Amino acid sequence: MTKKKHILDIIAENRFLHILLSILLGFLVGAIFLVVMGLSVGAAYGRLISSVTSLKGFSYVIVYSIPYIVVGLSVAFSFKTGVFNIGAEGQFVVGSMAACCVSILCANVPKPLLIPMCFLAAMLAGAVWGVIVGFLKTKWGINEVLSMIMFNWIAFYLSNFIAGLPAIKSEGTAEATKNVSVNASTLLSKDLINRLGLAPTANWGILVAIAMTVLVWFVIEKTTLGYELKAVGSNKFAAEYGGISVNRSILTALAISGALAGLGGALQLMGMGTRISIFSSQEGFGFAGIVVALIGCSNPFGVLVAGIFYGALMYGGSKLNLEGVPTQLISVIVGTVVFFIAISIIFENLKRIRARAARNAEAAAIKKAEGQKEDKKK
Repeated sequence: MTKKKHILDIIAENRFLHILLSILLGFLVGAIFLVVMGLSVGAAYGRLISSVTSLKGFSYVIVYSIPYIVVGLSVAFSFKTGVFNIGAEGQFVVGSMAACCVSILCANVPKPLLIPMCFLAAMLAGAVWGVIVGFLKTKWGINEVLSMIMFNWIAFYLSNFIAGLPAIKSEGTAEATKNVSVNASTLLSKDLINRLGLAPTANWGILVAIAMTVLVWFVIEKTTLGYELKAVGSNKFAAEYGGISVNRSILTALAISGALAGLGGALQLMGMGTRISIFSSQEGFGFAGIVVALIGCSNPFGVLVAGIFYGALMYGGSKLNLEGVPTQLISVIVGTVVFFIAISIIFENLKRIRARAARNAEAAAIKKAEGQKEDKKK
C-alpha cells in the first residue's frame, strides 16, 4: 500500500514548489508592509504588473535581465562545482572595464571584429580575477570567500583608477569613461526600435545570454569536464580517490565562472551602460547573481527564467513611486524570497524528523506485537 505523503515531505522533495512558495511569501510580506504603511496593495502590485506586461515594458525587462542572467549563470556554475563564487561582483567590474578599454582604444576596428574582441577581453579579465583567488586557495589554502570579498574591493578601486586615466576618461566634466565605440554597441537599430515600440536600450545581448545558458547546461550535463567538476562539488575526497585533480577542477571552475561574470559586465556596458562612471559604491550585479542562482536552483534554464523574473522586479519596482510606494519594497520582497529559500534546510530537517518518528513508531509497534505473541505462548 502506498503511503500518503505529508505536505512538508512534498515541499522538501519538490524544489520548484519550494521556490514558488518562497516567492509567494515574499509578495505576502511585501503586502503586509504596504498595509502597515497605509498604501494600497492592489494599486502597488497592479502598477508592478502593468509596467512589465506591455511590449515596451517587457523589452525593458529583457534589457534589465541580461546581466542578471549571465552573472547568475556564473554563480550557478560555481555552486554546481562546490565553489561559492561571492567574487562575481569584482569579476563583473573588471570584465566591464576590460571591454570598455578595448572599445575605446580600438574604436575604429570594424563592428564584426570589435564586439567579439570586447567580449573576449571581458571574459579573460573575469577569468583571471577568478583564477587568482583559486590559486590562493589551492596553493596556500586561503579561504576563497575572504579572498573574493577582498578582490571585489580591489576591482572597485582598480576600475576607478582606470576610469581616471587620460586615454580612458571622458573629455567633458563627467566623472566617467568615454562612451564605448559605436562599433562596440549591441543596441538594435533605431528604426527597428521605433517600428516595434521597444525600449531605447533594446539590444541583442539576450541572445548571448540564452546561448550561454545552453552552453553552461551542455558543459555541466553532457561533458567529461562537467562530470569531473560536479564530482568534486559533491565529494572532493571521493573525486580525488577516483583520479580527478581537485585543485585543477577548482581553478577551472573559477576560471569559467569568472569568465561568465566578466561577460555579464561587457553585455551590460555595451547594451545599456555605454560608459563606466567612477563608482561611489559597488553596483551589486554580482550579489544579484547569487539571488538569481538561488531562485533558479542553480539550474541553467532555471537561472534564465529567474533572471527575467528578477529583471521584471527591478524594472517594475522602479515604477512603484508613481503610486507613492517606496521602491525599496522590491528589496523587501527579494530579501524575503532569499530568506525562505535559504532556510529550506528546515523543510529537509522536518522531513528527517518525521521519517525518524515513523521508524520509531513502527519499531515500537513491532516490539509490542512480538511481546503480545510471547504472552500468548505463555
